[in-house]
Amino acid sequence: MSWTAGPLVAFDTETTGLDVDVERIVTAALVRRGPTGTTVRTWLIDPGVAIPADATAIHGIGTAHVVAHGVAPRVALDEIASLLVDHQRAGVPVVAYNAAFDLTLLDVELARHGLRTLPERLGRPVRPVLDPLVLDRAADPGREGKRRLTDLCQHYGVRETGTLHTADVDALATLSVLDALVVAHPHLAVTTLDALHDHQVDAHRRWVDELDEERRERPYVGAGADGRWPV
Repeated sequence: MSWTAGPLVAFDTETTGLDVDVERIVTAALVRRGPTGTTVRTWLIDPGVAIPADATAIHGIGTAHVVAHGVAPRVALDEIASLLVDHQRAGVPVVAYNAAFDLTLLDVELARHGLRTLPERLGRPVRPVLDPLVLDRAADPGREGKRRLTDLCQHYGVRETGTLHTADVDALATLSVLDALVVAHPHLAVTTLDALHDHQVDAHRRWVDELDEERRERPYVGAGADGRWPV
């Protein structure tokens, strides 16, 4: 049976910004989808720092709201990490759009609060991971245009079920994009999870190397810029 039958667990965050070394998680979602249905778990976190106005403009969450309603980072981060580790130990792949960002930021946040990272809890690297962004780049490298989640939703005809840049909506959309990717590129469904993970490691490394060659004066500086994937 193909891995596409599930279960799969999607992970997404909304944050204070884009620098994984310094930013904080504001909201997070885990969406587990399997043969028996879909479950959604979300967290609203008071990151302990002011949320910049430009970040609030994207996800709609301001400092006053998280101070009034958010939970402490250490509690939420430990819960998120524990659930992800439980899924990984059960062989369930983590699905994340631009996984290099969300999974790296989660590990940085865990370390910041004196908690064990995902690899430390697992005793191994996080795998398998499925990242529709990396898979799409590898499957259709010549396509022009941006590849944000909203762009891939449009490209693959995925109808969004809510407002993107909300962690649970983004996680659900990521699963839907992954489904559409498999329909468009059927070889993905018959490839093992281990092979797909390794394929993405290689594909991300090639993408970074090619991008840096094209932009020698201004190399790529985002998550995964050193070529490592997913963390």
